[in-house]
Amino acid sequence: MIFTVAIDGPAASGKGTIAKALARELGFAHLDTGLLYRAVAAKSLEGQDPVEAAQGLDPGGLDGARLRTAAVAQEASRVAAIPAVRVALLDVQKAFARREGGAVMDGRDIGTVICPEAEAKLFVTASAEARAGRRYRELVAAGQEVTLEGTLAEVRARDARDAGRDVAPLRPAGDAVVIDTSGLGIEEAVSAALAVVRERLGR
Repeated sequence: MIFTVAIDGPAASGKGTIAKALARELGFAHLDTGLLYRAVAAKSLEGQDPVEAAQGLDPGGLDGARLRTAAVAQEASRVAAIPAVRVALLDVQKAFARREGGAVMDGRDIGTVICPEAEAKLFVTASAEARAGRRYRELVAAGQEVTLEGTLAEVRARDARDAGRDVAPLRPAGDAVVIDTSGLGIEEAVSAALAVVRERLGR
């Protein structure tokens, strides 16, 4: 069976948590496409050309913890706006999306660019304040010295870059179901997403 769940949305909206939960529940494979860009960003911060880093990237075994720093997040947003980087990572993502057995993918352009033919499309969002609070708590728990005000400013700056870039700007696909998680708990958000996907699956 080929069935793709495309989940897009801004940083810290909850799309990654929802994607992982859906993949577990449905028995589908999962790919956090943001980690591909974060891996390129990490190599860019180490001095490597981002296009060369993207062309030579191995999508297997990405170290999520190492790639989730604030610096890498900001650099990921920058390198993701480079057309040649997006082209280099396109084939990897397209192949994963149409793999046998089902796939759940989360990112910023899955339903609009990577897999517009996805059988189920979700756009997961939340207010900038709610997302900044989540990201702030995540970074503090990881031992990073950050402020809530600074985190909010970074979230807003990243939103502006992601929505304003010329290539694959962040926006909901025309046929995506929008889920606002600002006032939802994890279980509520997952339940809402699962209901949409199960309807598409006919389960």
